[in-house]
Amino acid sequence: MRYLFPRSTCPRSLRLAPVAVFALAVALAGCSHPAPEAREPTADDPRPAPSAPASLVNDHRKVLIVFGDSISAGYGVAAGQSFPDDLQKKLDDAGYSYRVVNQGISGDTTEEGVARIDSATSLHPAIVVLELGGNDGLRGMPVADTRANLDKMIVAFKKAGAKVVLAGMTLPPNYGPDYVRQFQKIYTDLAAEHKLVLIPFLLSDIVTKDLRYLQRDGIHPTAQGAEIVSGTVLKALKPLL
Repeated sequence: MRYLFPRSTCPRSLRLAPVAVFALAVALAGCSHPAPEAREPTADDPRPAPSAPASLVNDHRKVLIVFGDSISAGYGVAAGQSFPDDLQKKLDDAGYSYRVVNQGISGDTTEEGVARIDSATSLHPAIVVLELGGNDGLRGMPVADTRANLDKMIVAFKKAGAKVVLAGMTLPPNYGPDYVRQFQKIYTDLAAEHKLVLIPFLLSDIVTKDLRYLQRDGIHPTAQGAEIVSGTVLKALKPLL
């Protein structure tokens, strides 16, 4: 197996090592059926929107929201080890006065993100890292619907006065080159249209380096992987801070 992404459809930054792509493909293809001991919430589970802890009500730092799915929520790692948690540490160490609010919910699609957008805009964020769409792709949802939902969220966040960083995702090659190309194009097109900072592939810095930074499912970052992802996000954020 030399190469799984067609040259014409995969940006250089998304050309993964063969073993890494295989792991990513296997994991993504089975992501909707996680092991019983680490099951992600389903559409039938209660889905309360996360909110800021009561202890931070008097925190006057600017709000930076990470609005996403299981990658943001810290699926499979201990509390306090998600990439938004590590992003807070990095921001504090660098002297940036921002409070990171993690609004990641495992299993969320873009449609579900639209449904809870008010929970985020009500916090008056200065910056939002928008990390949704992966679950849409895994379920084979129409690309037009995913794009429309992401567009709604971007417009809502900008209307609320937030700067938006769009975190892109990709899909395994067994979804077909046309669908993968159209899916990736959602992020590049929206970033260009709305003049957003774009992270082409949020997990690129861990998937292309070493599989030890991924959990056994092959897609969710380990605690060490989350630290690398937070570094990827911080690089994208710096021009906005």
